[in-house]
Amino acid sequence: MIQIGIIKEEKVPIDHRVPITPAQSAQIQRDFPKVRIKVQSSSIRCYPDEDYRKEGIEIVPSVKDCDILMGVKEVPIPSLIADKTYLFFSHTIKKQIYNRNLLRAILEKNIRIIDYEALINEHGHRIVAFGRWAGIVGAYNAIWTYGKRYNMFTIKRVHDCFDFEDLKTEYSKVRLPSIKIAVTGGGRVSKGVMEVLLAMNIKMVSPAAFIERVFDVPVFCQLNTRDYCKHKSGESFVRSSFYSSPEDYQGDFLKYAQVADVLIAGAYWDPRGPVLFEREDVLKNNFKIRIIADITCDIQGSIPSTLRSCTIDEPIYDYNPSEDVVELPLTDEANITVMAVDNLPCELSRDSSESFGDELINNVLPYLIGEDTFGRIANATVAERGRLSGKYDYLKDYVEGR
Repeated sequence: MIQIGIIKEEKVPIDHRVPITPAQSAQIQRDFPKVRIKVQSSSIRCYPDEDYRKEGIEIVPSVKDCDILMGVKEVPIPSLIADKTYLFFSHTIKKQIYNRNLLRAILEKNIRIIDYEALINEHGHRIVAFGRWAGIVGAYNAIWTYGKRYNMFTIKRVHDCFDFEDLKTEYSKVRLPSIKIAVTGGGRVSKGVMEVLLAMNIKMVSPAAFIERVFDVPVFCQLNTRDYCKHKSGESFVRSSFYSSPEDYQGDFLKYAQVADVLIAGAYWDPRGPVLFEREDVLKNNFKIRIIADITCDIQGSIPSTLRSCTIDEPIYDYNPSEDVVELPLTDEANITVMAVDNLPCELSRDSSESFGDELINNVLPYLIGEDTFGRIANATVAERGRLSGKYDYLKDYVEGR
């Protein structure tokens, strides 16, 4: 018998999501007779303990007797249980400084960590993610921010809506002038963004038209990497070349920043690659963007204004480019208003959890508890038995503080 424990989320700010819903937990026990689900009691989940009990799932104070432990966000170091297999978003594989000690503790405690972010299929595509929901909430928050900054309209916050269907009833209240919105990325996040913008009747235009034409209605363009990165030598953009050697490319985003009013950033960023723009670019008179919704939320990453993350309760701040500091939101017209919430799907916890759980059951669980046919689990195993796994050897200097 394999026991899977659903851990309570303890990271602050709190996250209400779950990796597996009550109904999905019952489904797993029906479809996989050798698996038993236990759920660690929690008062903050979007699904209360009683919902799991009604599905015949055991609620326990501790999951230390389980073989596999599943959560969503990073587990606080004191709560890590030695010699266990964990699945959660570790936020370490990009050498995030703020989680260095977490990875150190994982190694010291002989923990096997399988990072959701690294789970891919045989074609290299991610198989579990909250990306679509991050894009949906991020796009909505970008428009909400515009309404707040310019006092044009009032719409409810996402987390004040019961669910996604309730959220969509707010779209008709949006009244935008003929602004231009630049959207970066071509994956799940950007598709979620476009889903919202199109539903709000914001017209999609080509990158060329976005730069060259004047419109009498609000418009947006979706930018893939080839649209805002170019080879340093002048060679043609080759996608495979960019992903294998991003350091050979330089940024070419400023032509969009000179005409865009809003940036919604949803593109994955490799630290080896070019940044979207520099602080010095923001200080130029022709840099037009005044609202940035940074869904990627890479702190001090590809966007210089993302100096810290925001919370759901306080989703925006102002970035003063002259001083390179964070200020109170909506205090100075010269500032850029930044929305950089790092747990956006939490605002639609029930919808996003259900979607994530479906992907986990279909794309991960059979390989986790059975034969790892395509190496899906091995590929996402960052560390085990006190050592970094092969492909994650590059994290050694990060762990050692070099």
